[in-house]
Amino acid sequence: MNYSDERFADLQLLRYRLNGFEQLSLSQKTLIYYLSKATLYGRDITFDQFGRYNLRIRKMLEAVYTDMTIDRESEDFRALEVYLKRIWFSNGIYHHYGCEKFVPGFNQQYLTKMIETVAPCRLPLRSGETVEQMCKELFPVIFDSTVLPKRVNKADGEDLLLTSACNFYDGVTQQEAESYYQNLKDAAGDDKEPVSYGLNSTLVKRDGEIHEEVWSAKGRYANAINHIVYWLKKALTVAENEHQHKVITLLIDYYITGDLRLFNDYCIEWVGEHDGRIDFVNGFIEVYGDPLALKGSWEGIVEYKDLEATKRTQTISRNAQWFEDHSPVDPRFRKAKVKGVTANAICAAMLGGDEYPSTAIGINLPNADWIRAQYGSKSITISNITDAYNKAAHGNGFKEEFIKDSEILSMIERYGDACDDLHTDLHECLGHGSGQLLPGTDPDALKAYGNTIEEARADLFALYYIADEKLVELDLLPNSEAYKAEYYSYIMNGLMTQLIRIQPGAKIEEAHMRNRALIARWCYSHSTDTIKLEQHDGKTFVSISDYVLLRQLFAQLLAEIQRIKSEGDYEAARQLVEQYAVDIDSELHNEVLERYKHLNLAPYKGFINPQLLPVTDDNGDICDIQVNYCESYAHQMLRYSSEYATLV
Repeated sequence: MNYSDERFADLQLLRYRLNGFEQLSLSQKTLIYYLSKATLYGRDITFDQFGRYNLRIRKMLEAVYTDMTIDRESEDFRALEVYLKRIWFSNGIYHHYGCEKFVPGFNQQYLTKMIETVAPCRLPLRSGETVEQMCKELFPVIFDSTVLPKRVNKADGEDLLLTSACNFYDGVTQQEAESYYQNLKDAAGDDKEPVSYGLNSTLVKRDGEIHEEVWSAKGRYANAINHIVYWLKKALTVAENEHQHKVITLLIDYYITGDLRLFNDYCIEWVGEHDGRIDFVNGFIEVYGDPLALKGSWEGIVEYKDLEATKRTQTISRNAQWFEDHSPVDPRFRKAKVKGVTANAICAAMLGGDEYPSTAIGINLPNADWIRAQYGSKSITISNITDAYNKAAHGNGFKEEFIKDSEILSMIERYGDACDDLHTDLHECLGHGSGQLLPGTDPDALKAYGNTIEEARADLFALYYIADEKLVELDLLPNSEAYKAEYYSYIMNGLMTQLIRIQPGAKIEEAHMRNRALIARWCYSHSTDTIKLEQHDGKTFVSISDYVLLRQLFAQLLAEIQRIKSEGDYEAARQLVEQYAVDIDSELHNEVLERYKHLNLAPYKGFINPQLLPVTDDNGDICDIQVNYCESYAHQMLRYSSEYATLV
């Protein structure tokens, strides 16, 4: 199987294989198929959430792109094709990682000329709207760099809502939004089971009044959600057990009503369902796309357990209490009793929404702290996705360019992949599930810095424990030296190599990148000679002289990050992030970009979904599900835009 399929701009498309799918029962395959349909029907929601003009721009450009009268060999058309492919990849006109608006490689005159060749009935015109009026509205958004320039702005001191283009708020300032949700929390009083305020709604201001437009089968995004509900109901007919049936039923009820209390009920039941081989995530989940970290971007993933790889993750989850008890954080912030921590290695069967085409390699849910504390959490490591990444990276020259020491290079070659998988397991299963808030601490107290602090907390937990002899004892690592591969790779990435993903002159914005920079730079600044940046033949390389001391630094920072989280210390979070995680050394940045350029690699990767095709018998009943890996990127995206179009 060819894991690498296509490259354009800074992106490379890969394929993932559904290992062991043919061994599943017909009922399990059919369940995956129904859940996959529910996953794909949320696509337009994500596009709309990521920018109010995204859907219209995508549909307009797709009409141009598929017009057979256009010269498809011209330089301008090729630039338009790349621009559209980037929009497909990012669910909108903003970079999926950096959040900056794409700069088209064609001009307004060319696009105007192309639109004039398209039949108006194929364009996304509103009732009574002319082509000229459509262009007048959309062209400034596409071509003017000053109009809605960033999807998510996190610059300290600015109004994060008025300067962000994401479509979670309408006419509301940051202060108004924060006050609105604080008032809801105050009105709820000492609620032991709080809802995730604002998770599934757009906050709008109309005629001076602020209210929420709830995302539900009867509210905003109703058409898309009703399609999702239809396929979830189909999934009910082939649920693996009664508990799984209850989970799906609660999700349907939540979608129909938009009631966040039902979402809590769904999360509790979902986290407690372990017997089925098939599982899924479907809904408004992660809040990284909201500068206030309240609104959930729609995402979906369908999965089934990788039984062999799950042995590793289950070993970790069985020992969760030991890891919690031996954590280097203040005992006040540890959980006295770890509940319901489960971890599985899974094969992704379908990706959707904010998990497609770019996806996480590990997930830990639910996000509500009180549910984690009382009922536990589920963690997954996506084995077939990491396998595709590893195969695509093999022999690409990246490590050789940025690692000078042959001994370290050899160590990373031997242990790097295993350590990466283990770090993900520890991060998702134990890191996110560890620790506790002090009584009375608002889980949203860290505001815009909350995501970065939480990711740093989970990473530090994983980094601290990956060097522990306990992992050798549990047969999760082959020896007590293997962890050094992860330590070196992590520090090198945080200090240097992740900068390949950032444009010259920009700052670090994305929460995971900020987290890695915070950890690496804090350790660098607090070490004397433990970490160095050394020059050899005009190139910068990382040197680590004492891995034991580095682990102590991880422990020290973990203790402080956990304190900040547990106490809700906003000011300490702000100072840490702003001091260590935002600004970039321009000289080092330019050097890294130049070195990476010569490797001719794409810094970002995503995936083309397999196509699941039902086979029916003479009675029209499904008798098998075939998996097709041959669909091209453009064909898949255009098919999705047609088959799963739900919003206008």
